[in-house]
Amino acid sequence: SRHPRFFGRGLILQLFAVPLALPAIVAALGILALYGRAGYFAGVLTAIGGQGWPGIYGLSGILVAHVFFNLPLATRLFLEALATVPADQWRLASQLGMGARPAFRLIEWPTLRAALPGVAGLVFMLCITSFTIVLTLGGGPGATTLEVAIYQALRFDFDPARAVTLTLLQIALTFIVVLALMRLGANTVGDANLPVAPRRYLSAGTAETALNAALIVLALLFVAGPMAATVTSGLGADLGRLAAERAVRQATLTSAVLALLAALLSVALSLSLVMARRALALRRRVDAKTLLEYATDTGAGLVLVVPPIVIGAGWFLLLRTFSDVFAIAPVMVVAVNAVMAMPFAIRAIRPGYDAASERHERLC
Repeated sequence: SRHPRFFGRGLILQLFAVPLALPAIVAALGILALYGRAGYFAGVLTAIGGQGWPGIYGLSGILVAHVFFNLPLATRLFLEALATVPADQWRLASQLGMGARPAFRLIEWPTLRAALPGVAGLVFMLCITSFTIVLTLGGGPGATTLEVAIYQALRFDFDPARAVTLTLLQIALTFIVVLALMRLGANTVGDANLPVAPRRYLSAGTAETALNAALIVLALLFVAGPMAATVTSGLGADLGRLAAERAVRQATLTSAVLALLAALLSVALSLSLVMARRALALRRRVDAKTLLEYATDTGAGLVLVVPPIVIGAGWFLLLRTFSDVFAIAPVMVVAVNAVMAMPFAIRAIRPGYDAASERHERLC
């Protein structure tokens, strides 16, 4: 946010969007290609540790993979929150000769503090429902999560009662954490007003510029490393033969169509929910939020704590008595993916919509 015009900034932000669309198994294989026992960095890590590198399986691998996925997401969400800061605040800060530290304390930190509970809650829900990463990099029962236990209860034991119990436990745990984070939150657009001047970025000192550059480079290497390792390994395959296979082309087309439909449905539902939340907030006559407003505020995010396998099993048991489940499977895939993507879409849409509404709703 402090350096909006350096070379490659747009490319880095676009690169940070890739992990959101990257399959978890692909990311896990990329991390293993870098940090695994026979990975690219195994020799360096062995030299640093002074003994044979044991690999990255276990809790360390799970943590690295989750940071790989959630660091770009949190970065983009915080940048979008900072973009809602009214432009005249930056104009006044520049006129007052405000330095970097006072500007962070008085302008940037209140915005980040208001966005932090929501971002932390979203990341927590993504991590607690992680399945593929834990299954691939867990390395044994010592790193088993509730999500893996739910999968085992349905896939191997076929014990729906145990799966439902574990799911309710996961939902309750997440609800407690999210509720605690919500109590720390604040209104991100409470002081928004008309952008009477374009933003004037405060000049950073040499030490701050060097520190920010180092952090940006480290984050870029951390995120781009597994993707580069995956691409390097993939180039060794017979890509021409794969592209010529009819099954591969059909799978690619099916994935693109389902993803497009799910994206359109998710954006439409998310925008409707954001508009409904804002309308309820405007009609509220007291300071306390109503139950319906809380539902529109956090209801979509709670879907992340329900394992997809539980959702799929529930729809299968519900619809098998009415129609051919496999015939309507594409519709269910689109619907489930659209709903699972709504928390991300809402986090991306809501700051800008609320800021625009705060600035212009009184003129309507």
